[in-house]
Amino acid sequence: MADPKGFLNHGREVAASRPVEERRNDWNEVYVPGSLLPIISKQASRCMDCGIPFCHNGCPLGNLIPEWNDYAYREDWGAASDRLHATNNFPEFTGRLCPAPCESACVLGINQPPVTIKNVEVSIIDKAWETGDVAPQIPERLSGKTVAVVGSGPAGLAAAQQLTRAGHTVAVYERADRIGGLLRYGIPEFKMEKRHINRRIEQMRAEGTKFRTGVEIGRDMPATALRKRYDAVVLAVGATTARDLPVPGRELKGIHQAMEYLPLANKVQEGDYVSPPITAEGKHVVVIGGGDTGADCVGTAHRQGAASVTQLEIMPRPNDERDPVAQPWPTFPMLYKVTSAHEEGGERIYSVSTTHFEGDEDGNVQWLHMTEVEFVDGKLTQKPGTERKIPAQLVTLAMGFTGTDRDNGLVEQFGLELDARGNIARDDDFQTNVPGVFVAGDAGRGQSLIVWAIAEGRSAARGCDRYLTGASALPAPIRPTDRALAV
Repeated sequence: MADPKGFLNHGREVAASRPVEERRNDWNEVYVPGSLLPIISKQASRCMDCGIPFCHNGCPLGNLIPEWNDYAYREDWGAASDRLHATNNFPEFTGRLCPAPCESACVLGINQPPVTIKNVEVSIIDKAWETGDVAPQIPERLSGKTVAVVGSGPAGLAAAQQLTRAGHTVAVYERADRIGGLLRYGIPEFKMEKRHINRRIEQMRAEGTKFRTGVEIGRDMPATALRKRYDAVVLAVGATTARDLPVPGRELKGIHQAMEYLPLANKVQEGDYVSPPITAEGKHVVVIGGGDTGADCVGTAHRQGAASVTQLEIMPRPNDERDPVAQPWPTFPMLYKVTSAHEEGGERIYSVSTTHFEGDEDGNVQWLHMTEVEFVDGKLTQKPGTERKIPAQLVTLAMGFTGTDRDNGLVEQFGLELDARGNIARDDDFQTNVPGVFVAGDAGRGQSLIVWAIAEGRSAARGCDRYLTGASALPAPIRPTDRALAV
């Protein structure tokens, strides 16, 4: 144990954020650089090294949290990095983007604020990069087997790195112009600067992984040709079919899916545009959807100079505290969150449903009409007499995703079976009904968390390695049927 009285002597402290007035005017990460290290040893000391560390189960990766907390407390950063990387390929991604279900499962969290696990994690990996403790792990020998990984999000990258380190020759295919998937174009720069992705890509290249951008399997290259070229294929293509809003006026100009809007802002930061083709500048912006993607749209609109930003959510406002009956410890509770984007301004409205949009004579959206809703006998019902309208000159739809993209023909060309939820079906080795074709991440699981994507990529890599060689020394954090505590 780091410090037997650490949780008694120290309260919870989290990373300091830059002032709102400052960060709204740039796209840098919102946190004060270097603010964590001075406090992280004390925060790590709050870990109680529980006899049964529920944080392990709360984390789909099974991170060895008490172990690297102890090393962080002792400021043995090299050992802490080794334990962190033992279960997680990309802790700098999860340390910035994961909602930290491990903290919800922290035993200290039963009656006190939990350990700042996420902050300790990101401090360890940032220190490891700074001191050169993150180095390529080049395989000692090659297997002679080849693997294609389709998709370069967190699941695809994790699978590719694991398989490369197992000695296979791996090529990653990405339909976008840069590697990273939604990490690159779905996550705003102020949540994670893309330099973190770039240096991981360079590490993977040094290990032997090949990358092919601008190639969409199923459209630019037939799936059958890919299958013939490689000994195995891992599909990590995500669940990119966005849920739409079929109400009158949806066809008006100025209404966009979140994943039409957010990537353009990121492309500005990459230098592809001087200003984005879709911008919130000077407009009344409405974001439909109360999740993390909606919050990303809110923060992006602030930085683009929106006249106002309103976020709508059809469900009631979540509780501030865990409901011990409906969401008992150590399950992952649905709580009211104030993200960095919400700190920067805007209004949030709960229990409302959009009825229709109203536009001007040129076909541009101008107003959003909505009504309050409530649950009656378990059904969401409109409340009479609550209709109203708000100005809306840019509307982003951030209502989640319904499944894998079917337009490019990949599913049909491979001959893949789908499960009851419309995801690509797989067995306990993450193998589809087609021998040698595996699936990981949102494509097989449905829309989920980044930490689940990495866990699935690592597990699919093990299944693929076993298929190619008959056995595997790679770890498998989860099975497709696992739900753990983090759902």
